[in-house]
Amino acid sequence: MKQTTLLTKSFGAAIFFLAVIAILSPQAAHAQTFTVLHQFTGNDGYQPYGTLLRDGGGNLYGTTFLSLPNSTGTVFKLKNSHGVFLMSSLLNFNVPYGGPYGGVAIGPGGAIFGMTFGGGASGDGMVYATLPPSNPCRAIQCPWSTTVIHSFLGGNDGAGPWLGSLIYDQAGNLYGTTVEGGPANDGTVFKVSRVNGSWTETVLYSFAGDSDGAYPYTGVTMDAAGNLYGTTAGGGGSGCSGGHGCGTVFELSPAGSGWNETILYRFAGMTDGANPLGGVTLDHSGNLYGTTSVAGANQGGTVFELSPSGGGWRFTLLAAAPIAPYGGPAGNLAIGQDGALYGTTVSGDNGQDTFLGQVFKVSHGSGGWTYTTLHQFTGPDGESPYGGVILDPIGNLYGTASEGGTNQCQFEVGCGTVWEITP
Repeated sequence: MKQTTLLTKSFGAAIFFLAVIAILSPQAAHAQTFTVLHQFTGNDGYQPYGTLLRDGGGNLYGTTFLSLPNSTGTVFKLKNSHGVFLMSSLLNFNVPYGGPYGGVAIGPGGAIFGMTFGGGASGDGMVYATLPPSNPCRAIQCPWSTTVIHSFLGGNDGAGPWLGSLIYDQAGNLYGTTVEGGPANDGTVFKVSRVNGSWTETVLYSFAGDSDGAYPYTGVTMDAAGNLYGTTAGGGGSGCSGGHGCGTVFELSPAGSGWNETILYRFAGMTDGANPLGGVTLDHSGNLYGTTSVAGANQGGTVFELSPSGGGWRFTLLAAAPIAPYGGPAGNLAIGQDGALYGTTVSGDNGQDTFLGQVFKVSHGSGGWTYTTLHQFTGPDGESPYGGVILDPIGNLYGTASEGGTNQCQFEVGCGTVWEITP
């Protein structure tokens, strides 16, 4: 696997991060507190791209794509000790420039499951499980045991998982995506199941790169009936990115011994946006919410809703993200108790010409939906947040910034941060 970064991978999907500069003055946010919870140093990892996970005790888990000195990546935990977060590295990978882009899932017994972009038997990525110590450990740094439960071979079984995290069903199966692999090399949706103590991968769907989509950068979400929903950054028809298509929202439904794909929406690359990098978020009514990374009225991406309607799906444009010449929203949205949507943009500007990214809120009122900037990154507090945000029960927001911070790693780029916004 070639050495690469998230913005320079050498297939056609990489150009989806470009945008055209336009004008926008988003509404300013009201008072809230932004706090950097952790500044990565490099030795504890750097370039955290994935969305965080929060457990019932308020502890945060995440990944970094790289770490010093060998650029291999980590899984980390920020232990919440009465509001103070203490960093510990749970796992250091031995896959130079092939660590995890996406976040993690927590299973029974506190096991953590995730994926790496590279590594595994053929260097095309893997699914791993890491387990806490069997005996109580009172130190900050406690070794966890790790098992590779599937190695992608780079062919029909998939290759190169990117920004998504795995999800569970009630039977303990894991579901995820790869951005490459499959017969057309346009990505897959897969399931990993444990049978008689062994894990087995099954490809549920391989994208063909035409009208059905291509390049699922992130993971899938599941409804109560077991249907899977996700996005592809390309495909869906002609236009956008050299004719590779503007991207899709898809559904996979169990059908006998297989799965059927239904395209819920094909992006046109106009005011509706193009090239969704983040997945979709499902609310209690069955509506899907997501983002696109480019196009839209301000050429910085969009926030949209898909609602079941008359046997089909109705697309509603909720908001246009601000100008984002290096990429708009890339992570999944979070839904607050008030129905507001929260997310991040990779670059994005609020009129200060900084383009380092921001945290935003899209809320619904009597006049429609309103886009509000909650925080504009400045560099020392982080920059380029690819992951989405998560919410705790009282409405605090948590997320990562892949670069920035006060410590510098390779190429004089900041190592990244973990942050919190308190309303």
